[in-house]
Amino acid sequence: MKQIKHTVLLITALIFMVSTVNAKNLTNNSNSKLQVGLKIGANLSNIYDAEDESLTADSKFGLAGGAFASIPIGSFLGIQPEFLFSQKGYKGSGSILGSEYTYSRTSNFIDVPIFVAVKPISKLTLLLGPQYSFLIKETYKFENELIDINEEQEFKNDNIRKNTLCVVGGLDVNLNQLIIGARVGWDLQNNNGDGTSTTPRYKNIWYQATLGFRLSGN
Repeated sequence: MKQIKHTVLLITALIFMVSTVNAKNLTNNSNSKLQVGLKIGANLSNIYDAEDESLTADSKFGLAGGAFASIPIGSFLGIQPEFLFSQKGYKGSGSILGSEYTYSRTSNFIDVPIFVAVKPISKLTLLLGPQYSFLIKETYKFENELIDINEEQEFKNDNIRKNTLCVVGGLDVNLNQLIIGARVGWDLQNNNGDGTSTTPRYKNIWYQATLGFRLSGN
């Protein structure tokens, strides 16, 4: 319940910030208008800083998509908050007593990055900023010739961190109403909460590619 309240408060603060800054900066120049839009794409994610040195993982694809707002502060500077559904995780394979197996972990997050946006030219926006990530669901899948396990973690008996601070950077290529986006992000905190979780300790790192569409502005 506390995490939900924190998320609602953060969204409310973002809406207030959007309204306040836009009211101060709105002019007849299209570069000074608030712009909002939607985006959809994919993450290529993996993990790092694993406590268990025997844990090796391969990258995994996941869905990414949501909404964004571009808030101008001047001709070349602005703030760009986003609200995204984002899948991260990893996968791997191995062998036990001659039996091959595969496994994967998929973590579903609500990601809220708040970028400082620098626009050196009209077609290009450079982005860097912090991100708040809230874990909403996690699924672990293990398969071999004899066993097929597909478990949805409800976090009732495992102290997985649900609120994570991250840093994200990237760029947007602006093609009129269409936007081609690229991001790279990584967790600043590990997934293990206070260290009592049975899940191996790790941090997420991901590359993200999206296609966006502006619903307003030029």
